[in-house]
Amino acid sequence: MDSKERMIERHLKGRDIHDERVLDAMRAVDRSLFVPEDLQHHTYADSPLPIGKEQTISQPYIVAYMAQALGLSEDDRVLEIGTGCGYNAAVLGQLADEVYSIEIIKWLADLAQKNLAKIDSDNISARFGDGYDGWPEEAPFDAIELTAAPPKIPETLKQQLKIGGKLLAPVGRLQQQLQLIERVSEDEFTEQLLMPVRFVPMTGQAESSS
Repeated sequence: MDSKERMIERHLKGRDIHDERVLDAMRAVDRSLFVPEDLQHHTYADSPLPIGKEQTISQPYIVAYMAQALGLSEDDRVLEIGTGCGYNAAVLGQLADEVYSIEIIKWLADLAQKNLAKIDSDNISARFGDGYDGWPEEAPFDAIELTAAPPKIPETLKQQLKIGGKLLAPVGRLQQQLQLIERVSEDEFTEQLLMPVRFVPMTGQAESSS
């Protein structure tokens, strides 16, 4: 059985996770609080784990990699699309000042609320809904992270970025690429492809926009 420190040393530091704030965040969040009881012995394995109804808790390496790619500061405001079981939001909450997270699957949104209630998550706001339109009443954001893959990045989300803000998302259906977008001016964005990934497809309005 892997321990948390073994996961940090072997699967994070041993690969390309070098941001000390991200490593500290991964240490601070107890992943066992988000893993089903019958899979507790796999808590710190570096792999996604099933949490029911074909949904998973993300692989620790991917959680850390995405957080590192965003380069968050402690005063940042972050929007997460796809709360899942709440684990990724909990890590983001260690790195940023405020985290806003939206989950389109009702039972998952309820599960995330229960899980986040187990930890110090006063700076995390999570709600049930379709993340395609973002959270306009709390925009703009320093960073936006998608944990489900749209066929293309919704323009609504790009417009909720601050100038200088970053958006990170898996994009595509059959083949997905992790894309990092930065807003450099009111109407100009840069785009960088980071690596091939596999995420669940984004549902709701994203499906009809493809």
